[in-house]
Parts: sequence; C-alpha cells; structure tokens
Amino acid sequence: MEDLAHLDDASVKGATEAILLVSSDPLSAVDLAKILGIQPGEAAGVLAELSAEYADANRGFQLREVAGGWRLFTHPAYHDIVERYVLSWDTRKLSQAALETLAVIAYHQPVTREGVKAVRGVNSEGVISSLIEKGLVRELGRAPEHANAIVYGTTRAFLEQFGLRSLKDLPPLEDFAPDEESKRFIRERLSGSSIASTLEETAEDIDDERELLDGAELADDEEEAGGDEQ
Repeated sequence: MEDLAHLDDASVKGATEAILLVSSDPLSAVDLAKILGIQPGEAAGVLAELSAEYADANRGFQLREVAGGWRLFTHPAYHDIVERYVLSWDTRKLSQAALETLAVIAYHQPVTREGVKAVRGVNSEGVISSLIEKGLVRELGRAPEHANAIVYGTTRAFLEQFGLRSLKDLPPLEDFAPDEESKRFIRERLSGSSIASTLEETAEDIDDERELLDGAELADDEEEAGGDEQ
C-alpha cells in the first residue's frame, strides 16, 4: 500500500480503470480510496473525471453511478450489436412473465403476492420465487392490514442491473402507455392503490429502509469484531 501512495495522476486513473474492469459490484469512492491509498475526495474526482472523459469521447462504454457506487456499462447506442454478440445472454434473459412481475413489484412496492396477482391477473407465486433466487426481489416484511402477508420489494442488485441510482430514478409508468386512455388508467390505478401511496413516497421509504438495514448490518459486524477481539 505504501507504493500505491506515490502513484501519479495518470497511474491513479489507470489503476481505477483496472479495478473497474474486474469489479463485480459497483465501486464506491470510499472503497477506491482505500485500495489506492488516496483521499475519498480524490477518488470521487477521478471517477467523475473518467465518466466525463468517456462521455466526451463517445466511447463504446460508459461509467455511471448506480446503487451507491460506479460501474462500467456498454453504451446504449450499441445495445443491439452487443446483444447479438453475447449469445449466452439468452440463458439469463428474464421471461415475459418475470419482467411483468418485476415491473409490478418495482412500481408498487411494498406489495404482497395477492397485490401482484391483482395487477397481473394471474398467480405469480412461482415467478416471485424465481426473482428472489435471481437476487432481484426480496422480502421486506409483513403487512398487518393484509392478514400479515409477506410484502416484497426490489433489491440493490435490481438497481445495478437496470442502471439506477435509486428507485426515484424509475421512469414514470405513464411513459410506457401507448395512448392517453392507457395513461389515464395508469394514473387512476396508481392513485387508487391501497398497496402504496405514491411511487415517490414508496421510493423514499424503501431507500431509507435500505440505509437503515445497511447501518444495522455494519453495526452488527463491528459488534462481532469487538467480541472476537475480547
């Protein structure tokens, strides 16, 4: 680590790119700073500078901030070409039923199985279990007003996979409506939903809950570490 402290600006950028290429999770400025032995502010500046450089040069990849960190993505303009090349993508692609269910959970969370069924019109129990196995959906707790049924929401992995910083970045559901009548139906359906008050309020609640959970997990880890030392 002592040698890393003497990296020049060009080497810091190169090292950051190397780490981004091998990282399976979003890379935060704090983590990068620890790895390279630099200040978090400097690490944040390097990440933002690289992101701007890639955008200005119109490279085939982008560096975007998602789920509390930075990650490399292929440029959206080349999505079709990349999809044709990566033949194995078909084995990981979500089915239509899975995409529908995931969309319902994303926009209505926290939502019960019955809530998902009410929107889709079919039993989605198996699909929800599959999404949980894929790490895109998780149990958030129980709803006393719905016979103490389990409620579900999306995960941090969902944000990563869809390139979102938080649930607030979800595009308005009305944007997907083919006509004004459909938009009006969506507005009425969401405004009259007893599952969640509004998408914005739900997003804030879920984000706050994730922060609390992350803080609790960190506290537990620190307590365990303290116990081990004793």
